[in-house]
Amino acid sequence: MLGTVLGSAELPVRLRGWDGSVAGPSGAPVVAVRNRRALRRLLWSPGQLGLGRAYVSGDIDIEDDVFDTFTALSSAGRLAETGPMRPLTLTERAALLRTVADLGGLGTDPEPPAEEADLGRHGLRHTRRRDAAAIAHHYDVGDDFYEYVLGPSMVYSCAVWDTPDVGLDAAQEAKLDLVCRKLGLGEGDRLLDVGCGWGSMAIHAAGRYGATVVGITISEEQATLARKRVAEAGLTDRVEIRVQDYREVADGPFDAISSIGMAEHVGRARLGDYVDQLVGLLRPGGRLLNHAIAWNAGETSWDEDTFIARYVFPDGELLGLGEMVGAIERGGLEVVDVEALRRHYALTLRAWVRRLEERWDDAVAAGTEGRARVWRLYMAACALAFEGGAMGVDQVLAVKPGGAQPPLRRTAWV
Repeated sequence: MLGTVLGSAELPVRLRGWDGSVAGPSGAPVVAVRNRRALRRLLWSPGQLGLGRAYVSGDIDIEDDVFDTFTALSSAGRLAETGPMRPLTLTERAALLRTVADLGGLGTDPEPPAEEADLGRHGLRHTRRRDAAAIAHHYDVGDDFYEYVLGPSMVYSCAVWDTPDVGLDAAQEAKLDLVCRKLGLGEGDRLLDVGCGWGSMAIHAAGRYGATVVGITISEEQATLARKRVAEAGLTDRVEIRVQDYREVADGPFDAISSIGMAEHVGRARLGDYVDQLVGLLRPGGRLLNHAIAWNAGETSWDEDTFIARYVFPDGELLGLGEMVGAIERGGLEVVDVEALRRHYALTLRAWVRRLEERWDDAVAAGTEGRARVWRLYMAACALAFEGGAMGVDQVLAVKPGGAQPPLRRTAWV
């Protein structure tokens, strides 16, 4: 069984085979191996991609708390920074090969679950068409599904927590309010919300601060629900939701621009163009708030053979905070504030996992069981990565020279 492959004496989880056999320490979190196909997946795609495919397809399962299970794997050095398992060593792969052969042979490489993205292994990344396909893979999976995970706020980015027990909805409202204060929004100010999602930031800025907002997304499903929510809030005179790529916006100037959880989709090669476009849309003295996930561990690339890249964020690229700040400064803006929210995102992800598990049957009915498994796996693994310091998330506030300056002290918005 799998215990002979990875060494049950060193693996701090308990493995349960499809034949009822068990291996590993008593009392440890249980990982169930449902069938032989799980081993073939690990052999054909060793590491987190094969393990992810096996979990999404139901060939393996986690019988105990997902965080306890991943923490146990992590303690053995097997939790990758953005996934549940490092690549197998040559010794482990040879052992797995022998085990699979003993159990009936290699067979063929099992087909990946339907939830895996296939944008093509070649071709230019971050074209407008390919970006639209990548965004559709992640976001166009059903608004009901997202509501079960995110709750009524429908905010799909890091919340800001005063304390861990304030609750997700209050923490998300605090984040939206913080962004509005950092941008200095007031009555009649014109805001561009890049990657507006389901319209939560636009609704908050217009309803609470009197701003006139243009929200853009390249997800048709997001735009449809965002417009419905804007209408229900009675803000159609203040908020316009467009299906539009950020590169196509040409009706500046804006007093402020918010980009929350969108820069991860831009790509390193296009980062300068992204900044230049936003700078060109700002009036003198206008403010840009860029909120983005960053690598914290010296990692500067996005491996397209990882679970996250294949199932969650195809073509996504995480950059370091220094890269982002440097690009903003090279674009001609003055960076006036940087706030790190790493621990806040760990709390947010744990809250999303709880909500998904509480509404599991509804989430499966709204999409597929495989889709729910993808979200549970990636959110739990990422929560641990944020807690361990491998990943961070930062709000960078910058100002375009030539106009009114922001307050001298950051206490004006915190």
